[in-house]
Amino acid sequence: MAVEVSVILPTMNEEDAVKITIPQIRETLERLNLPYEIIVVDKSTDETPKIAAELGAKVIRQKRKGYGDAYLEGFKVARGNYIVMLDPDGSYDPREIPKLLEPLLKGEADFVIGTRLKGVIKPGAMPWLHRYIGNPLLTKVLNIFFKVGVSDAHCGFRAITKDALQKLPLKCRGMEFASEMVIEAAKAGLRIREVPITYHPRIGESKLSSFRDGWRHLRLMLLYSPSYLFLLPGVFLIVFGIVLLAYAYNTNPLRIHTMILGSLLIIVGFQVINFGISGKVYAAKEGLDKPDKITKFFMRYSILEEGLVIGGILFVVGLILGIRIFLKWRATGYGELFEIKSAVIVLTLIALSIQLIFFSFFVSSLMLKEEL
Repeated sequence: MAVEVSVILPTMNEEDAVKITIPQIRETLERLNLPYEIIVVDKSTDETPKIAAELGAKVIRQKRKGYGDAYLEGFKVARGNYIVMLDPDGSYDPREIPKLLEPLLKGEADFVIGTRLKGVIKPGAMPWLHRYIGNPLLTKVLNIFFKVGVSDAHCGFRAITKDALQKLPLKCRGMEFASEMVIEAAKAGLRIREVPITYHPRIGESKLSSFRDGWRHLRLMLLYSPSYLFLLPGVFLIVFGIVLLAYAYNTNPLRIHTMILGSLLIIVGFQVINFGISGKVYAAKEGLDKPDKITKFFMRYSILEEGLVIGGILFVVGLILGIRIFLKWRATGYGELFEIKSAVIVLTLIALSIQLIFFSFFVSSLMLKEEL
């Protein structure tokens, strides 16, 4: 008989919890009358794998560490048309599996995520730091960056169709896998549905590290979002730098420190933008992301020539202004010179021109195979 539902449990020293969780899964799915399998991906040093096998689960020994790695290994052997992901520590109630499967079985969704924040959180189940700061904040950032629209992006109780799962290029092997899966689902255009669930105190010791795991989630989201990580900060630095430079240039007495700061911000901001555009082009070229309007613009064949022309113009303008300053200096017999404002402008233009020229070569080198 073909397997309809595969339930994957990542375990590490959960011998007390699996004694309760696995029988509840079996009872629930048998009541649904759906052919199923329970896959335990184990990294334990206790009796967890032995107990799980005795309870009828298929046990796979996990070779590497990591929450995400456990699921990636489980996905490889799952035979069901519907995949259920469930932490086996008793924090999620297996008897709520039908709530997650229902939208999939009815064809109303491709990916279903439980939401603890809109469901019931039992006393002692979730630390206040996670409930009121960590989860809401990280979910908010994810929603802003990727327009997902979920309330609990890091809930570990999920269900997805096998067809939808195969569309997701999942690679993360740590706790950030939870964010990666939601991000990739949104990018793939999957129909995502949330269902309220009940969250219980876990059985046994927690393996979460609040700040380390939270940073891994935030780190992933930033790396997935070059526009927020590079482009917006870069634009802000350039605009702020131009404002400072213009203010100091047109103000007396001389505000040289303000001019230098403005010049530095413009140069740094321009370099940050270059990093962001390079990252977007690389991601599009390697198939990690779909090119947007900005990416397509910089992936054109002529971008090298255009960059060289604009960079050359900036360099020539800076050079002409520099020669003008030099001639003034020579006219004074190479004595004292008070052209500090103009000198800052010259150095800024030349620095930007050099950055632009080499940036154009770098982006074009990323596209070299397509041009040959």
